[in-house]
Amino acid sequence: MPTHLENEGTLVAEAQVGNADAFTTLVNQYDRNIYRLTLNITGNPADAEDALQETFFKAYMKLKEFQGHSRFYSWLVRIAINEALMKLRERQANRTVPLDAPIQTEENDLLSREIEDRAEDPEKHYARKELREILEEALQGVKSTNRIVVMLRGLEDLSTEETASVLNISILATRSRFLRGRLRLREQLNKYFPSKAKLGSRSQRPATRYCQEFWL
Repeated sequence: MPTHLENEGTLVAEAQVGNADAFTTLVNQYDRNIYRLTLNITGNPADAEDALQETFFKAYMKLKEFQGHSRFYSWLVRIAINEALMKLRERQANRTVPLDAPIQTEENDLLSREIEDRAEDPEKHYARKELREILEEALQGVKSTNRIVVMLRGLEDLSTEETASVLNISILATRSRFLRGRLRLREQLNKYFPSKAKLGSRSQRPATRYCQEFWL
């Protein structure tokens, strides 16, 4: 969840009149949050990084258009979502490559693709993951329109009203998408945290307890 600067309003005002240092401070405050958001949408680190860079570039170019009717971060998120969705559409429009197609190296050698083996013991596999990694992976199983709402409400700590404003949808639609997304996320997370694990059990890892309490 993002931490907002106490002097954010002052920094935005200074950035709007050309203070590059003020804008840099804002970028440094939110770049990790925006990257995580674009990564969750695109599912691809390279696309997420591109969307991140485009987000701050466009934010800087359009900074004078920000009227302060919402939090600066909410305005930034709206730009980031558009950029990430654009990257996602571009990738989906590209020609797909069969999983068994060989990879040609710079030396013109053909190598077979190595597909990740998912047959690993789940307990050993997920024991190495932190809570956020588990959530981000589970979120990929949620329909994109609902996933964005879940991320903004649950991970970015935006209110229902702020989320509706960012996505330009009604509050009713926001609540509906959040409910459907959260229910689907619960189904996904049950694969990671078996229902046999008792809620609040001291034997649970802290991440497991938090995930069950907040998301399940």
